[in-house]
Amino acid sequence: MERLLVLARHGQSDWNLKKLFTGWRDPELTDLGVEEARNAGRWLKEQGYGFDVAFTSNLKRAQRTCALILEEMGRSDIETIRNEALNERDYGDLSGLNKDDARERWGDAQVHQWRRSYDVPPPGGESLKDTAARVLPYYIQFILPRVMAGERVLVAAHGNSLRALVMVLDGMTTKTIASLEIATGIPLVYGLKADTTVESKTVLEHDIDHKA
Repeated sequence: MERLLVLARHGQSDWNLKKLFTGWRDPELTDLGVEEARNAGRWLKEQGYGFDVAFTSNLKRAQRTCALILEEMGRSDIETIRNEALNERDYGDLSGLNKDDARERWGDAQVHQWRRSYDVPPPGGESLKDTAARVLPYYIQFILPRVMAGERVLVAAHGNSLRALVMVLDGMTTKTIASLEIATGIPLVYGLKADTTVESKTVLEHDIDHKA
């Protein structure tokens, strides 16, 4: 039985380009972000992948990425489920601020801790631990059963909501997760075993498959 789970971070957004903390704010994709999403769909199609269902967040940069991937694969007709459990982490008071300006105000160390630590939230926002507390139950209740039933599942979401999920899938610790970066528009292709653990992982880039 095929147990396919593909994770894709949205393409570059306008606020990514401007180096702004985004969180639950809702900017559009840039032209580059649109092309990143389309490329992800082309690469997946070239490698022979297909999907039966897609999950995405309530934020339009992830929704647009999901739609563009499926469009490139000729699968715009499949069921697509949106839920805020897959939203980016809430950056609270940092939302809308330039990252360089934030470093000047609070210092490199503090901003790095807010961005990369597991359990220290920015003022008024969520830590990665908080984000995981909503992403993982949603994954277990709604996404994983579809994968285990043999359906091919796409999840188009965000850097931190996907980091929370990859942390569990890859068996990372609260310390090693700090160094994990998930690139925009690069699919992570997982094959799961019958016990729900990971059998295979491929980071899918054009003409380059990094086996992990």
